[in-house]
Amino acid sequence: MENIVSQSWLLGQLGDANIVIADCRFALGQPESGRNNYEQDHITGAVYVDLEKDLSGAKMAHGGRHPLPDLGAFSILVGSLGIDSTKTVVAYDDQGGAMASRLWWMLKFLGHSEVYVLDQGYAAWKAAGYPVTDEVPAVYPRTFSPKVQRTMLASMDEVKDKLGRPGVVLVDSREERRYLGLEEPIDPVAGHIPGARNYFWKGVLGADGSWLAAAKQEQHFAGLRDADEIIVYCGSGVTACPNVLGLSEAGFDNVKLYSGSWSDWISWEDNPVATGEEE
Repeated sequence: MENIVSQSWLLGQLGDANIVIADCRFALGQPESGRNNYEQDHITGAVYVDLEKDLSGAKMAHGGRHPLPDLGAFSILVGSLGIDSTKTVVAYDDQGGAMASRLWWMLKFLGHSEVYVLDQGYAAWKAAGYPVTDEVPAVYPRTFSPKVQRTMLASMDEVKDKLGRPGVVLVDSREERRYLGLEEPIDPVAGHIPGARNYFWKGVLGADGSWLAAAKQEQHFAGLRDADEIIVYCGSGVTACPNVLGLSEAGFDNVKLYSGSWSDWISWEDNPVATGEEE
């Protein structure tokens, strides 16, 4: 797998100065729980990255619940974590890879190629008896120089412009009931962007929580093989990222993230909303 590293591989790299391990644990609705869990224990040498404070900007009228942060400020933060172009980054969480995938996507978006997600996450690491600590590592700041990969990102206007265009496929990463509009526990409007297909993001994972191998990812996303362009969204641009990663594993290179996602889409009153199955 190109974007996933195994627990045994990371175990063998502990202490390597060229690797930065990022703990991305975060629970929606409990914004302090991730850092509290990190302070209790984490993989030895890991730094903490907060979904809402580090990987998101301030919530505004538009842009969704987890808008992208200011890229200049984020680049400075990345450098402050000891990351520059020479470092390999391994991100993990305990949320099936959702938060770690957000960091993976953001670093890829800023041109950092050597970034990976740890298979299975922290609970499995700890259960295996691998090294954990409550010590916060000393970090030597670096200069991170972003090289924005604009083609990885879709704006609301781009999504709206491409609705119904042949060859462009929207992928909705939320649970089926939210996609169908049967329930909406978080956002004020239920439903999906018209024409979108539903691929719940946890479909990229096996029953044991490990990432599917590349061949299985290809099978999972086989229905998208004819698409000229794929735009992936979720509720707020976080759980769409595992689908983007899974598509990358499956060999797709025509994938964009609509980072504002559903929570941004419905903030514009004129945007159409669909419910139920697509034809």
